[in-house]
Order: sequence, then structure tokens, then C-alpha cells
Amino acid sequence: MLHEPAAEVGIENASKKKASLGVWFFFLYLFFYAGFVVIGVLNYELLATEVFAGLNLALVYGMGLIVFAVLLGILYNFFCSRYEDDLNTKEEKV
Repeated sequence: MLHEPAAEVGIENASKKKASLGVWFFFLYLFFYAGFVVIGVLNYELLATEVFAGLNLALVYGMGLIVFAVLLGILYNFFCSRYEDDLNTKEEKV
């Protein structure tokens, strides 16, 4: 009994573009997360400030980070699929 992959794996044409996009998204998220941490360390009283409908900044910022991470994941998937489709189409034409 052979344990082989279910699908044939070919050359990954878009790996460099996908890796670059992933690094950019990582640093973008890191910037906003670092802002949350810096506020928490240097001015933690600010996180208790009411900002929206009785919710404090810590809760709004934290939930915003989670939503932002999900959106970045969706965008990453969208752009990576687009890169793969474009580059695989170009390869088939050659």
C-alpha cells in the first residue's frame, strides 16, 4: 500500500510573490499589535477610556485586531489565488 499525495504537486510559480505578501501582511499586523502593546505598557489608563457604546478602548482595539487578522487572512487568500491563476495561465501560454 503506497502513501502518496492525493493530488499531483507541480512547480509553484507564485511562491515568491505569496511569501512577499505574507511578510508584508505580517509587518502590517505587527505594527497595529505593537501599538496595542505600547498603549498597554506606557499608558494603560488610556485602555479604560470609553470609546464606543459603553465599551472601553481595550475591548474595541482587541476585537479590532481580531477582525483585522481575519480580514488580512481573507485578503491573503484572495491575492494568492489571483497570483497562482495569473502565473499558471502565463505558463500554459508559453
